[in-house]
Amino acid sequence: MSRTFAALADPTRRSILERLAAGELGVVELARGAAMTQPAITKHLRVLERAGLVSRSREGQRRPARLRPDGLVPADLWMRRAREEWMARLDRLESHLATWNGPTEVEEAPDA
Repeated sequence: MSRTFAALADPTRRSILERLAAGELGVVELARGAAMTQPAITKHLRVLERAGLVSRSREGQRRPARLRPDGLVPADLWMRRAREEWMARLDRLESHLATWNGPTEVEEAPDA
């Protein structure tokens, strides 16, 4: 999962994933839409492959990349659990604050 988050941390890789969501693309097509070289795109694709977010096949000399949405499942599950935990903590804090009978007046500091 660390590889997934590391891969998603880069805006270029997120952009590549967004473009692959529309369908498979080769390095040449990906480089056309970006201000970077084909070798740079290839390096980003390797990071995405290692994270399990992209797969590549071979069609002659072309190696199209395609999105692997299932690669996001572990990160999605982790974020859902974290969200549930934080929502429960915030609910407990809200309940505590609703029953708290703290000072009703703001006390001024003697130096003020």
